[in-house]
Amino acid sequence: MTKIKITKVKSAIRRPGKQKATLVALGLRKMNQSVEKEATPQIIGMVKKVMHLVTVEELK
Repeated sequence: MTKIKITKVKSAIRRPGKQKATLVALGLRKMNQSVEKEATPQIIGMVKKVMHLVTVEELK
């Protein structure tokens, strides 16, 4: 599986609770924090829900 690097670039303030919970489930709590995850369908679905708050890079 490929890995992706997810970086939180916008604040979750004034966002719905489900989006905040998704960020926490991805392991993103602070601004500009990055995590590396396997690109599973579950992770990709979570990223799509908060795409406006994060940036995604594909790692090799």
